[in-house]
Amino acid sequence: MALNISALIKEVGRGSHGARALPADDARELFAAMLAGEVPDLELGALLIAYRIKGESLDELRGFMEALSSHSIRLTAPPGPLPVLLPSYNGARKLPNLTPLLALLLAREGVPVFVHGPSQTHGRITSASVFAELGIPVCEGVDSISKALSSDRLAYAPVSVLAPGLNRLLETRARLGVRSSSHTLAKLLDPFSGNALRVVSVTHPDYLKRMREYLLAAETPALLMRGSEGEPVAGPRRALSMECLHDGASIALASVEFSSEAELPESIEAAPTARWIQRALCAQVPIPQPLIRQCAWIASAARRRWPVPDMPPMAAAG
Repeated sequence: MALNISALIKEVGRGSHGARALPADDARELFAAMLAGEVPDLELGALLIAYRIKGESLDELRGFMEALSSHSIRLTAPPGPLPVLLPSYNGARKLPNLTPLLALLLAREGVPVFVHGPSQTHGRITSASVFAELGIPVCEGVDSISKALSSDRLAYAPVSVLAPGLNRLLETRARLGVRSSSHTLAKLLDPFSGNALRVVSVTHPDYLKRMREYLLAAETPALLMRGSEGEPVAGPRRALSMECLHDGASIALASVEFSSEAELPESIEAAPTARWIQRALCAQVPIPQPLIRQCAWIASAARRRWPVPDMPPMAAAG
């Protein structure tokens, strides 16, 4: 049955108070058409802005994610700990992007880590640029991702490899000037079909409730947090707070171990950030305590040993 796009815009485009949420089936059909490039540009922009204002209901998120699952690649989890998904879509604006350090620390602990991010930079320092300075290659398909996870316990790929349709929606940001629902879905993307640990970071507190509701309903393991400038990594100079979600329950985790004087790279640019990361991995500079604590919680959850607030941190360097 052909979609009546105008009627759907009328439903969701009445503002934050007058708009109505779509049933999950309608949301799935709509987002499948958006991913397939079947919605004209004018109507697509209207829908993305409407959802930017209204926000997604739980049923809409479910429908959107079902559509995305059918329009993205599938990966097989390697043996051992759950693969950790680090969606890195915000990049550095004021603070250095330490998501690559978190990924490397987890890989050093024997935990497979898959980092994915945008194909465009939008003026920020992305994890892709830091990985490039560290000599870590970009994976271009299922085979190279699987090989990197098995051999190095770390893989990075742009979202254009995972879900080309989602990448096209993300790139509308350059024209619209703001993020959209596609950014939310990118952070929830799971090519392992539930056999992975998602680390989901939000920028604004309002999104915590929305993401929590979806992740609890999905009943797949996840860690939810407000990260450093939206990246899925602990802020180096503030206390860490995370939620561990598994089996339909949520456990609040909090750490007070941090220093407002934590030593950081001299610049947020990719090259000095990469050099600092290399020094940190060699114990030449101290790793910020919140990041050490976060790494310990993630490693524990990936091994299905669900973390508790008083668990000891992992070693800072090795």
